[in-house]
Amino acid sequence: MGILDTVKLAGVLVFAIPAALAGLEMLVVRGEVGYGIALLVLSVMLVVIQRRLKTPGDIPGLVLERVRGSGGHESETNDP
Repeated sequence: MGILDTVKLAGVLVFAIPAALAGLEMLVVRGEVGYGIALLVLSVMLVVIQRRLKTPGDIPGLVLERVRGSGGHESETNDP
C-alpha cells in the first residue's frame, strides 16, 4: 500500500469511524436496531468500497503492473 492509498484510507476512516460509533450507540444504548445496523453496514461499506473501487486515475498503474508481470517469462525447459 502506497502513501496515497494510506491517505485515502485515512480520509474514509474519518467518516466511517464516527458512523460506526453512532451505530453501536444506537444499537446497544438506545435499542434502535434498524438504525444501528444500518450505520454499521454503512461504515463497513465505506471502507470496502474505498479499497475495491478503481478510479480512472488508477487504470494506468494497473495496466503497468500487468505489463510488468506478464512479459519476459521464459520456460526453463528446452522442449524441441
